[in-house]
Parts: sequence; C-alpha cells; structure tokens
Amino acid sequence: MPETPFDNVEAAHEYVGLLLETVRQARSEVAHDLEQAQAAGAARQVEALHLVAFKLERLEAHLGSGRHLLNDLRRLRMLLLGEDGASGHRAGGDDPEEPWGA
Repeated sequence: MPETPFDNVEAAHEYVGLLLETVRQARSEVAHDLEQAQAAGAARQVEALHLVAFKLERLEAHLGSGRHLLNDLRRLRMLLLGEDGASGHRAGGDDPEEPWGA
C-alpha cells in the first residue's frame, strides 16, 4: 500500500504546514498582482483579485486551525503513550508556536 501524507498525525501535520506555507506565498503573490492591477486601473481585475485574496485569507485561517488541531492530537498521543516530550525524541517534533487548543 503506497504511503500518503496522512499515514499518521505527524505526516498530516507536516503536510498541512506545507499547504499553509504555499497559501501564504500565494497571498503574497496576489497582493503584488493587486498592486499592479490597481496601478494599471484594471477595475474588474482588482475586484477579482480582492476576492481571491479574501478566499486565500480564509483558507489560511482554516489550514492554521487544522494544523493546531493536529498538533494537539500529537501532544495528546504523546501523553497517552507516555512518550517523553522533554527528551528531544519526539516524532515530528513539537511546535512551540502552537499552544494547546489554539
């Protein structure tokens, strides 16, 4: 059976993190495109790019939430299995930027 990005919680967390980075990069590119469209006076393109920017912002928020939930699941599994998070031997590592329940 082929491996997928969702074979375990750590892999899913990493995959969602990569998707999140891609969305952030796309938002940056859209912001640049929006500046160019505004400078060119392309009203319809500006309107469409505003909508794209909004949708990317929402997607970023949803992916961020999903990543936080996956991080919580990783932490809970470590607690349930008695894995020592302080030893540095953590599957996938813990993300200090992601507090519990965020």
